[in-house]
Amino acid sequence: MPDQHSEALSDLGKYIRAQREVARLSLRHLARVTNVSDSYLSQVERGLYRPSAEVLKSIAAGLGISADDLFRRLGWLDQDGDETPTETSVLAAIAADDRLSPAQKSALAQTYKAMVGDS
Repeated sequence: MPDQHSEALSDLGKYIRAQREVARLSLRHLARVTNVSDSYLSQVERGLYRPSAEVLKSIAAGLGISADDLFRRLGWLDQDGDETPTETSVLAAIAADDRLSPAQKSALAQTYKAMVGDS
Protein backbone atom coordinates (compact mmCIF):
# COMPACT_ATOMS: atom_id res chain seq x y z
CA MET A 1 0.00 0.00 0.00
CA PRO A 2 1.57 3.31 -1.06
CA ASP A 3 2.14 5.82 1.71
CA GLN A 4 1.43 9.54 1.56
CA HIS A 5 5.08 10.32 0.80
CA SER A 6 5.24 8.06 -2.26
CA GLU A 7 1.88 9.36 -3.49
CA ALA A 8 3.18 12.93 -3.27
CA LEU A 9 6.30 11.95 -5.24
CA SER A 10 4.21 10.21 -7.86
CA ASP A 11 1.87 13.21 -8.13
CA LEU A 12 4.83 15.57 -8.42
CA GLY A 13 6.43 13.44 -11.13
CA LYS A 14 3.23 13.22 -13.16
CA TYR A 15 2.74 16.97 -12.83
CA ILE A 16 6.30 17.75 -13.96
CA ARG A 17 5.94 15.40 -16.94
CA ALA A 18 2.59 16.98 -17.86
CA GLN A 19 4.09 20.47 -17.70
CA ARG A 20 7.06 19.37 -19.79
CA GLU A 21 4.74 17.88 -22.41
CA VAL A 22 2.57 21.00 -22.50
CA ALA A 23 5.72 23.07 -22.97
CA ARG A 24 6.69 20.62 -25.74
CA LEU A 25 10.13 20.03 -24.22
CA SER A 26 12.03 16.80 -24.49
CA LEU A 27 13.48 15.32 -21.34
CA ARG A 28 16.96 16.04 -22.67
CA HIS A 29 16.17 19.67 -23.40
CA LEU A 30 14.75 20.21 -19.92
CA ALA A 31 17.83 18.50 -18.48
CA ARG A 32 20.06 20.91 -20.40
CA VAL A 33 18.24 24.06 -19.25
CA THR A 34 18.02 22.89 -15.63
CA ASN A 35 21.54 21.47 -15.34
CA VAL A 36 20.02 18.22 -14.04
CA SER A 37 20.81 14.93 -15.75
CA ASP A 38 18.13 13.47 -17.98
CA SER A 39 18.28 10.16 -16.10
CA TYR A 40 17.65 11.96 -12.79
CA LEU A 41 14.77 13.96 -14.30
CA SER A 42 13.29 10.74 -15.65
CA GLN A 43 13.39 9.20 -12.18
CA VAL A 44 11.79 12.32 -10.68
CA GLU A 45 9.01 12.12 -13.29
CA ARG A 46 8.45 8.48 -12.37
CA GLY A 47 8.22 9.35 -8.67
CA LEU A 48 11.37 7.45 -7.73
CA TYR A 49 13.34 10.37 -6.25
CA ARG A 50 12.45 13.37 -4.14
CA PRO A 51 14.44 16.27 -5.60
CA SER A 52 15.96 18.97 -3.43
CA ALA A 53 14.46 22.44 -3.25
CA GLU A 54 17.23 23.73 -5.53
CA VAL A 55 16.50 21.08 -8.18
CA LEU A 56 12.77 21.85 -7.96
CA LYS A 57 13.48 25.57 -8.40
CA SER A 58 15.58 24.77 -11.46
CA ILE A 59 12.87 22.51 -12.92
CA ALA A 60 10.20 25.15 -12.28
CA ALA A 61 12.31 27.82 -13.97
CA GLY A 62 12.94 25.53 -16.94
CA LEU A 63 9.21 24.89 -17.29
CA GLY A 64 8.19 28.49 -16.65
CA ILE A 65 6.05 27.56 -13.63
CA SER A 66 6.07 28.49 -9.96
CA ALA A 67 8.45 26.62 -7.69
CA ASP A 68 5.91 27.13 -4.91
CA ASP A 69 3.46 24.96 -6.84
CA LEU A 70 5.99 22.12 -6.89
CA PHE A 71 6.70 22.64 -3.19
CA ARG A 72 2.97 22.42 -2.41
CA ARG A 73 2.71 19.14 -4.29
CA LEU A 74 5.35 17.69 -1.98
CA GLY A 75 3.63 19.11 1.10
CA TRP A 76 6.43 21.61 1.78
CA LEU A 77 3.96 24.54 1.64
CA ASP A 78 0.32 24.78 2.68
CA GLN A 79 -2.28 24.40 -0.01
CA ASP A 80 -4.09 27.60 -0.92
CA GLY A 81 -7.82 27.61 -0.28
CA ASP A 82 -8.42 29.26 -3.66
CA GLU A 83 -10.64 27.08 -5.83
CA THR A 84 -10.06 29.16 -8.98
CA PRO A 85 -8.10 27.09 -11.51
CA THR A 86 -4.86 28.70 -12.59
CA GLU A 87 -3.38 28.59 -16.05
CA THR A 88 -0.89 26.01 -14.80
CA SER A 89 -3.57 23.67 -13.49
CA VAL A 90 -5.62 23.96 -16.67
CA LEU A 91 -2.60 23.18 -18.83
CA ALA A 92 -1.67 20.30 -16.51
CA ALA A 93 -5.18 18.89 -16.83
CA ILE A 94 -4.97 19.08 -20.61
CA ALA A 95 -1.59 17.33 -20.61
CA ALA A 96 -2.75 14.62 -18.20
CA ASP A 97 -5.94 13.71 -20.11
CA ASP A 98 -5.25 10.32 -21.69
CA ARG A 99 -8.29 10.69 -23.97
CA LEU A 100 -6.49 13.37 -25.99
CA SER A 101 -3.82 12.71 -28.58
CA PRO A 102 -0.56 14.70 -28.37
CA ALA A 103 -1.74 16.84 -31.30
CA GLN A 104 -5.08 17.51 -29.59
CA LYS A 105 -3.32 18.41 -26.33
CA SER A 106 -1.08 20.85 -28.15
CA ALA A 107 -3.97 22.45 -30.04
CA LEU A 108 -6.10 22.73 -26.91
CA ALA A 109 -3.24 24.23 -24.87
CA GLN A 110 -2.48 26.74 -27.62
CA THR A 111 -6.16 27.68 -27.88
CA TYR A 112 -6.40 28.10 -24.11
CA LYS A 113 -3.30 30.31 -24.02
CA ALA A 114 -4.70 32.42 -26.89
CA MET A 115 -8.00 32.87 -25.04
CA VAL A 116 -6.56 33.89 -21.67
CA GLY A 117 -3.42 35.59 -22.90
CA ASP A 118 0.00 33.99 -22.94
CA SER A 119 1.80 35.30 -19.87
